[in-house]
Amino acid sequence: METMERLRIQLEEWIPQVEEKFRQMPPIQILIALGVIFLTYVIFLVVFLLNRKPPSDTIILSGLSGSGKTVLFYQLRDGSSHQGTVTSMEPNEGVFVLHSETTKKGKIKPVRIVDVPGHSRLRPKLDDYLVRAAGIVFVVDALEFLPNCRSASEYLYDILTKFIVVKRKIPVLILCNKVDKVTAHTKEFIRKQLEKEIDKLRESRTAVSSADIANDFTLGVPGEAFAFTQCDNKVTVAEASGLTGDISQLEQFIMEHVKF
Repeated sequence: METMERLRIQLEEWIPQVEEKFRQMPPIQILIALGVIFLTYVIFLVVFLLNRKPPSDTIILSGLSGSGKTVLFYQLRDGSSHQGTVTSMEPNEGVFVLHSETTKKGKIKPVRIVDVPGHSRLRPKLDDYLVRAAGIVFVVDALEFLPNCRSASEYLYDILTKFIVVKRKIPVLILCNKVDKVTAHTKEFIRKQLEKEIDKLRESRTAVSSADIANDFTLGVPGEAFAFTQCDNKVTVAEASGLTGDISQLEQFIMEHVKF
């Protein structure tokens, strides 16, 4: 209390002195001083806004057309496959509480999910959401995997070598969908085949993207066969069935990585 009282007394003595100095200053000097203070504030505000990181609140569903991304989107939101869906030509985007969480007690925060179309002409839309991505789910059709292995590997390669993905170490989940089918391939088989194809791509392609010259990252360790464990960001593999609603591994990935 004594310290606060001394401070109050000092301020009472100091304020009249400052007022007197301002009265003695020419108006032009006062305007210059106020201008400097205002300009300093503006510069500080701009620097703060530029350096502020956007929240990592978005999960991106990516992958080839027909892999089942949109069905997974509806399962996450409604707990229903909507009896199957057609190929999406525009991103499906929503902020919602995961359907599996709606019956739980307490305050549950919503998640932002974006389903990006898999058509090659529409894939650049993925870049619009990466700045806020908490994780990327790369959906693979486990039933029709072999005919699409090369195309899936190329798309996944492009994602893993993107500048922002490497810089921010955005986690990637390779989700093998449609595993409820008897002839679906296992996640281990799919992982090994993707690693083999990406290993071939490292030799046949440079990592410089035609869309962004900053994407100059190479995958893996020179002289060694490629494995997802060599990536700077965490890459994991899981299974799901959008039609039957078996998406627990996908939901676990979302809950682990979204920052509420």
